Amino acid sequence: MRVGSRPSGQAVAGSAARPRPIYLNLLAIRFPLPAVVSFLHRVSGVVLFLALPFALWLLEQSLGTQEGYARAAALAAHPAAKIVFGCLLWAYAHHLLAGLRLLAMDLGFGLERRAARRLSAGILCAGLAAAAALAGAWLW
Repeated sequence: MRVGSRPSGQAVAGSAARPRPIYLNLLAIRFPLPAVVSFLHRVSGVVLFLALPFALWLLEQSLGTQEGYARAAALAAHPAAKIVFGCLLWAYAHHLLAGLRLLAMDLGFGLERRAARRLSAGILCAGLAAAAALAGAWLW
Protein backbone atom coordinates (compact mmCIF):
# COMPACT_ATOMS: atom_id res chain seq x y z
CA MET A 1 0.00 0.00 0.00
CA ARG A 2 1.26 3.49 -0.85
CA VAL A 3 1.92 6.06 1.83
CA GLY A 4 -1.14 8.23 2.38
CA SER A 5 -3.59 5.90 0.62
CA ARG A 6 -6.58 4.36 2.36
CA PRO A 7 -7.91 0.84 2.00
CA SER A 8 -11.05 0.72 -0.12
CA GLY A 9 -14.27 1.34 1.74
CA GLN A 10 -12.84 3.89 4.18
CA ALA A 11 -14.10 7.45 3.79
CA VAL A 12 -12.48 10.62 4.93
CA ALA A 13 -13.97 11.87 8.17
CA GLY A 14 -16.80 14.30 7.48
CA SER A 15 -16.91 13.76 3.72
CA ALA A 16 -20.28 12.01 3.79
CA ALA A 17 -21.90 14.91 5.64
CA ARG A 18 -20.91 17.50 3.00
CA PRO A 19 -21.53 16.50 -0.60
CA ARG A 20 -19.10 18.03 -3.05
CA PRO A 21 -20.51 20.43 -5.62
CA ILE A 22 -20.71 19.23 -9.19
CA TYR A 23 -19.52 22.58 -10.55
CA LEU A 24 -18.78 26.03 -9.24
CA ASN A 25 -21.04 28.68 -10.77
CA LEU A 26 -18.98 31.88 -10.59
CA LEU A 27 -21.89 33.97 -11.86
CA ALA A 28 -23.99 33.03 -8.81
CA ILE A 29 -21.33 34.17 -6.34
CA ARG A 30 -21.52 37.80 -5.19
CA PHE A 31 -17.92 38.95 -5.00
CA PRO A 32 -16.91 41.82 -2.71
CA LEU A 33 -16.08 45.13 -4.37
CA PRO A 34 -12.29 44.89 -3.75
CA ALA A 35 -12.30 41.53 -5.54
CA VAL A 36 -14.13 43.03 -8.51
CA VAL A 37 -11.62 45.91 -8.70
CA SER A 38 -8.74 43.43 -8.51
CA PHE A 39 -10.27 41.32 -11.30
CA LEU A 40 -10.84 44.40 -13.47
CA HIS A 41 -7.22 45.43 -12.83
CA ARG A 42 -6.06 42.16 -14.33
CA VAL A 43 -8.51 42.40 -17.24
CA SER A 44 -7.48 45.98 -18.01
CA GLY A 45 -3.82 44.94 -18.00
CA VAL A 46 -4.49 42.16 -20.49
CA VAL A 47 -6.55 44.49 -22.70
CA LEU A 48 -3.80 47.12 -22.70
CA PHE A 49 -1.18 44.50 -23.50
CA LEU A 50 -3.21 43.09 -26.39
CA ALA A 51 -3.91 46.59 -27.77
CA LEU A 52 -0.23 47.52 -27.79
CA PRO A 53 0.60 46.04 -31.25
CA PHE A 54 -2.35 47.88 -32.82
CA ALA A 55 -1.34 51.14 -31.14
CA LEU A 56 2.25 50.76 -32.35
CA TRP A 57 1.03 49.98 -35.87
CA LEU A 58 -1.20 53.05 -35.83
CA LEU A 59 1.71 55.19 -34.61
CA GLU A 60 3.98 53.79 -37.30
CA GLN A 61 1.36 54.52 -39.96
CA SER A 62 0.87 58.07 -38.80
CA LEU A 63 4.59 58.85 -38.68
CA GLY A 64 5.58 57.10 -41.90
CA THR A 65 4.15 59.11 -44.77
CA GLN A 66 1.45 61.67 -45.41
CA GLU A 67 -0.79 58.96 -46.88
CA GLY A 68 -0.23 56.84 -43.80
CA TYR A 69 -1.15 59.77 -41.58
CA ALA A 70 -4.34 60.30 -43.60
CA ARG A 71 -5.24 56.60 -43.22
CA ALA A 72 -4.56 56.67 -39.47
CA ALA A 73 -6.58 59.87 -39.05
CA ALA A 74 -9.48 58.39 -41.04
CA LEU A 75 -9.39 55.24 -38.92
CA ALA A 76 -9.27 57.23 -35.68
CA ALA A 77 -12.21 59.37 -36.83
CA HIS A 78 -14.52 56.36 -37.25
CA PRO A 79 -17.19 56.13 -34.48
CA ALA A 80 -16.37 52.48 -33.72
CA ALA A 81 -12.70 53.38 -33.30
CA LYS A 82 -13.68 56.17 -30.91
CA ILE A 83 -15.61 53.68 -28.79
CA VAL A 84 -12.59 51.34 -28.76
CA PHE A 85 -10.29 54.23 -27.84
CA GLY A 86 -12.70 55.25 -25.08
CA CYS A 87 -12.60 51.71 -23.67
CA LEU A 88 -8.81 51.75 -23.84
CA LEU A 89 -8.77 55.07 -21.99
CA TRP A 90 -10.92 53.49 -19.28
CA ALA A 91 -8.60 50.47 -19.14
CA TYR A 92 -5.59 52.74 -18.76
CA ALA A 93 -7.20 54.92 -16.08
CA HIS A 94 -8.50 51.93 -14.13
CA HIS A 95 -5.22 50.03 -14.38
CA LEU A 96 -3.29 53.06 -13.15
CA LEU A 97 -5.60 53.76 -10.21
CA ALA A 98 -5.96 50.11 -9.19
CA GLY A 99 -2.18 49.73 -9.35
CA LEU A 100 -1.80 52.70 -7.02
CA ARG A 101 -4.34 51.03 -4.71
CA LEU A 102 -2.21 47.89 -4.64
CA LEU A 103 0.89 49.94 -3.83
CA ALA A 104 -1.01 51.63 -0.98
CA MET A 105 -2.05 48.21 0.31
CA ASP A 106 1.58 47.08 0.21
CA LEU A 107 2.37 50.03 2.45
CA GLY A 108 -0.39 49.02 4.87
CA PHE A 109 -3.11 51.48 3.87
CA GLY A 110 -6.68 50.40 3.16
CA LEU A 111 -6.43 46.90 4.57
CA GLU A 112 -9.49 47.09 6.81
CA ARG A 113 -12.75 45.93 5.25
CA ARG A 114 -14.52 49.29 5.32
CA ALA A 115 -11.52 51.20 4.00
CA ALA A 116 -10.97 48.62 1.24
CA ARG A 117 -14.60 48.91 0.11
CA ARG A 118 -14.53 52.70 0.09
CA LEU A 119 -11.22 52.80 -1.77
CA SER A 120 -12.49 50.28 -4.33
CA ALA A 121 -15.68 52.26 -4.93
CA GLY A 122 -13.59 55.41 -5.33
CA ILE A 123 -11.34 53.71 -7.86
CA LEU A 124 -14.28 52.53 -9.94
CA CYS A 125 -15.84 56.01 -9.95
CA ALA A 126 -12.54 57.82 -10.55
CA GLY A 127 -11.60 55.46 -13.39
CA LEU A 128 -14.92 56.04 -15.14
CA ALA A 129 -14.73 59.80 -14.55
CA ALA A 130 -11.15 60.02 -15.84
CA ALA A 131 -12.02 57.96 -18.92
CA ALA A 132 -15.08 60.11 -19.62
CA ALA A 133 -13.08 63.32 -19.23
CA LEU A 134 -10.22 62.09 -21.42
CA ALA A 135 -12.59 60.71 -24.04
CA GLY A 136 -14.55 63.94 -24.09
CA ALA A 137 -11.41 66.02 -24.48
CA TRP A 138 -9.52 63.85 -26.98
CA LEU A 139 -12.09 61.92 -28.96
CA TRP A 140 -15.06 64.22 -29.46
